[in-house]
This record gives sequence, structure tokens and C-alpha cells, in this order.
Amino acid sequence: MRLRRPEIPMDISTQNTEAPPPAPQPTTGEMKRAARGATRPGDRIFLGLSRGSGILLLVIMAAIAVFLTYRASLAIGKDHGNFLTTFEWNTNLNPPVFGIAVLAFGTVVSSIIAMIIAVPIAVAIALFLTHYSPRRMSGPIAYVIDLLAAVPSIVYGLWGALVLVPNLGGVFSWLNDYFGWTGIFSWEGGAPRSMLTVGILLAIMILPIITNVSREVFRQVPQMHEEAALALGATRWEVIRMAVLPFGRSGVISASMLGLGRALGETMAVATVLSPDFLIHASLLNPGGGTFAQNIASKFSEATEDGRDALIASGLVLFVITLLVNGAARMIIARRKEYSGANA
Repeated sequence: MRLRRPEIPMDISTQNTEAPPPAPQPTTGEMKRAARGATRPGDRIFLGLSRGSGILLLVIMAAIAVFLTYRASLAIGKDHGNFLTTFEWNTNLNPPVFGIAVLAFGTVVSSIIAMIIAVPIAVAIALFLTHYSPRRMSGPIAYVIDLLAAVPSIVYGLWGALVLVPNLGGVFSWLNDYFGWTGIFSWEGGAPRSMLTVGILLAIMILPIITNVSREVFRQVPQMHEEAALALGATRWEVIRMAVLPFGRSGVISASMLGLGRALGETMAVATVLSPDFLIHASLLNPGGGTFAQNIASKFSEATEDGRDALIASGLVLFVITLLVNGAARMIIARRKEYSGANA
């Protein structure tokens, strides 16, 4: 007996070949409600503490801003001069006369000098530690740099007054001989307690911050980028120029702005090495000038009530400048997040 093969229908158009519909996905609100329902008590406590800490920080910042603004408004209302352009600080007169023109100029100029000196050196040290130095050597060097960040500012100030200032006379004389014709580096003699001295000291103080952050950024460069450049025949410097520096550019800029924030607000070190006055000097080598923080530190103890309000008004300006610098750093970090290591 012969068995027949079962016939297969040729027309399969009537059969359902569509994939089953996907299961409905939970909405964001449902996921949040489920997470809240499944959260353990310890997680809830930690969430509440974290959220409360963030809110408390915002409240403190707002309270500081309100306090500074209120006291500054009292001082500016009594000021007989122009708060932004007056080259004088005499709060004992009736009415008082004071302005921040010299302080703003000195703060900006000294910070720019510090950044010009510190940023290239810090980036070079960070590249050396991550791509050139042997591992046995990079560890101790990084440890010493971390120690520099922990030194108090008054110690830097004492070192600057006792060691840096007495030994800058030869440097100032050389700059005056070869670049004095520019006017910026002309020197009339005297102790080198000038804006350039302040800038050099601030550069030493912010060097560890910029170095440490830049080093961590360069360490997080994806290894595939460097290996691809080496496979194409690139040298060590070409790898750094084409793969490392473009990847860490945003991190270096953010580190520089963090260092700039410290340079803008430095107090005791500047007050120790600077001979202040309320004149704007074209030369960076001649004594004189001043900064916001130095002026507040030197005048606050002997100031009257109106004088303290005037110092608080200058502190408000420094507060705003510092917030703008840190806000710019956060914006740069937000623009490019790949150096955080998530994609490495």
C-alpha cells in the first residue's frame, strides 16, 4: 500500500504572517511609581538626605546673595562717587567716596597673568604623567602635586614675601632692559611687590588644581583612539595632538576655569606680597594696584559701619564674577561629556 504525501497548499496569502504586537511598555510615571513602591527604607532615607542637602545648598547661596545685595545697596546709596569708575577708596569721608575700578583691574590682570603661566605648565605636567613618565615615577610626582594643593594660602604668602619677592629683582631688571620699551615691563626700581609678582604666586597656587583635573581627563581618553593612531604610524606626539588633546580640550578648559576661580578669590597670599594703592599702573613691574579679596582682608578690621558695607559691596561684585566663572565651567562640561569615561 503506497502512502500519499500530504499536500501543501500553494496559496499562503490568507495565512497571518505578521509578528505579534509588542507588549505595551510602562510609562515614565508608572515606572516612577513602581520604583517608589519598591524602594527600601534605607534608599528612601538616602534619597531624602541627598535631596535635602541640595536644597539646603541652594538656600544658603540664596541667603548669601540676598545679604550681600542688601548691604551693598545701603553702601552704594551713600556713595558720593561712581561705584564702578572711581579711583579712590575713602569710606571715612562724609559722604563716603569709593569705587572698584582699581580693584577690578587688579583682580582681572593678576588672574590673567596666573592663567598664562599656570595653564601651559599644568597641561605639560599632566601629559608627562599620563603618556611619558614611567609608572614608578608618575606616582610620587602626582603625590607631590596633591600636597601642593593642600598647602594653606598663608604659607604661600609667607613664602612669596620671604623668598619670591627678594629674588625677583634680577628678573625684573632683565625684563626692564629688554622689554621696558613696551611700557608694560618698565621698572623704576624698588621692591618687586607688583601685579606680576602676584600673578606668579597665584600661578603656583592654582597649578595643582589644573594639573590634577587635566591628568584625570587625559587618563580617560579611550585606548582605541590611541591604538588606532599608533597603528596608522603616528608618533607619540602625533597621538597626543590628534587623539588626546582634542578629547580632553573641554576638561582642560574646565580645569582652567576652576583654577581661575581660586585666583580671583585669593586673599592672604596677595595681601602678603602686594604693595597696594588706588592707581592703575601701565607697568606690571611697579608696585601698586589691588584686588577685591586683598582690599577686603586689609581694610575690614578697621572699617566703620559704612566702610564694611562698602567692602561687602565689592565682595558682591567678586561673588558675581566667581559665579559666572563657575557657571561657564559647568556649561563647558555639559557641552561634551565623553571625557567622563562613560564611552571609554
